[in-house]
Amino acid sequence: MGRKVRTAVIGGVFAVMVGGAGYGAYNVLSAVTDDGGSGGSDRVRSGPPVGSEIEETSTAFLTAWQEGRSGPAAALTDNAAGAEPVLTSFGTTAHLKDVRITPSRATGATVPFTVKATVSFGGKSRPLSYRSELTVVRGRTTGRALVDWRPSVVHPRLVAGDTLITGEAASPPIEAVGRDGTVLTEDRYPSLGPILDELRAKYGAAAGGSPGIELAVKHRAEGSADTTLLTLAEGRKGTLRTTLSARVQAAAEKAVAGYDESSVVAVKPSTGEVLAVANHRADGFNAAFLGTMAPGSTMKIISAAALIDAGLTTADGPATCPPEAVWQSQTFHNLKGMAPNLDATLSESFARSCNTAFVKFADDVRPDTLTKEAQDRFGLGRDNWKTGIPSFDGSVPASGGPDTAANLIGQGQVQLNPLNMASVTATAMTGRFRQPVLVSPKLDDRELATARGLPGATVSQLRAMMNRTATSGTAAQVMAGLGGSVGAKTGSAEVDGRSRSDSWFTGYRDDVAAAAMTQDGGHGVDAAGPIVASVLRAGG
Repeated sequence: MGRKVRTAVIGGVFAVMVGGAGYGAYNVLSAVTDDGGSGGSDRVRSGPPVGSEIEETSTAFLTAWQEGRSGPAAALTDNAAGAEPVLTSFGTTAHLKDVRITPSRATGATVPFTVKATVSFGGKSRPLSYRSELTVVRGRTTGRALVDWRPSVVHPRLVAGDTLITGEAASPPIEAVGRDGTVLTEDRYPSLGPILDELRAKYGAAAGGSPGIELAVKHRAEGSADTTLLTLAEGRKGTLRTTLSARVQAAAEKAVAGYDESSVVAVKPSTGEVLAVANHRADGFNAAFLGTMAPGSTMKIISAAALIDAGLTTADGPATCPPEAVWQSQTFHNLKGMAPNLDATLSESFARSCNTAFVKFADDVRPDTLTKEAQDRFGLGRDNWKTGIPSFDGSVPASGGPDTAANLIGQGQVQLNPLNMASVTATAMTGRFRQPVLVSPKLDDRELATARGLPGATVSQLRAMMNRTATSGTAAQVMAGLGGSVGAKTGSAEVDGRSRSDSWFTGYRDDVAAAAMTQDGGHGVDAAGPIVASVLRAGG
């Protein structure tokens, strides 16, 4: 079982909505039918539920749940089969008793409420209190007012397939420490919460601790760490040393906090050690390690390396930048306002992030050119990274048709995340692929991924192009003021159905490489760029 979480306040100050817990319960519950709705009237109503229906249905549901009658409570939802096991677990596997549920004033069809209960197991008891909410909807077939079923109604941390369970923790607790010995806690570094859960699940026993007794969310996904909600009896913590830098992590946390749906990773190119990983997302997902998104023009680092390694051009060789380029009936454009340059070199087109310059090489590359470059040189796409926690290793599939051109500019079928792109930047800097790690492989004797890396001539050209981008190209404004050896690449990835692109940015400064992504963030310099610059500034 993993970290202790704090449930967010929903709806502000609570005001009692009904005078008695059972108000309206008889009329609604007595009319429940076996199909998960309710009967008693030949007329099927339509339209949104009205105030009286919202009050009666929510009160009846909360009353039945409070009294441990999971069947009748589930029948008041629009998914009785899905609701009943979760409601039943509340009093069985979760060992919750003395339950009191107090509703607040409804906001439209949404009713906030407070749950108070006692968790008892193995002679240990502790009070539990949290807030959640439900929404009343119109049943599609019955026309009755029903609770819109979501596991989060029972607890905000639950998603489909999750279970509440109280017992001996699945793993002993850990005290994670950074590379300088600083203790890393969720309170101090909020976005580390899911990562600390994963580290505990994998290394809790090896760290030398002993498990306690906890109420936790057991997640359905195989290998997912439990999320601790309440600790009844403390276990003994074992010490787990990580590669994280407390200073860089703090900067990463602060940087992503300024941009919704953002993620960043920093690595040490000379070793592959992860210095920071931070996410600022409403869903709590570790997109920094597990995201699968088009990286936009940051992909041009790999594409440029592939063109150089294949002998198609060099940094000072031709890479013309026309206003548009057509490949197999698909027309590609540059960013609005970019002037064409038919005499451009690869270095200039890279620094300006000219899409058409790279698309023009689609005639010269094979469908698997980028795939082989990504796998053999940068260690991507082989599903064999062992960072210490779950991670996605990137995907650059061999693609024919229009995707041959689209992949060159980080669209098409290419999927990467900030971890992958920070590693790509580190490889471009040093010429050597060092698989990123969060925990030393010596702890569990795991075998790290390997790749050939890059020829020295390719490295010197990539570094020169990335330095040009950072000092006089599209990244210059963001990277201004950063001393030392610097380089960068901007990116913006178009996403179907969105008016704004995802913002990508990757860069290095001395022995720190960092990459960030902000969903719906616009151009690379709009959101991801400032995040990376802040992290590089702290890492110097």
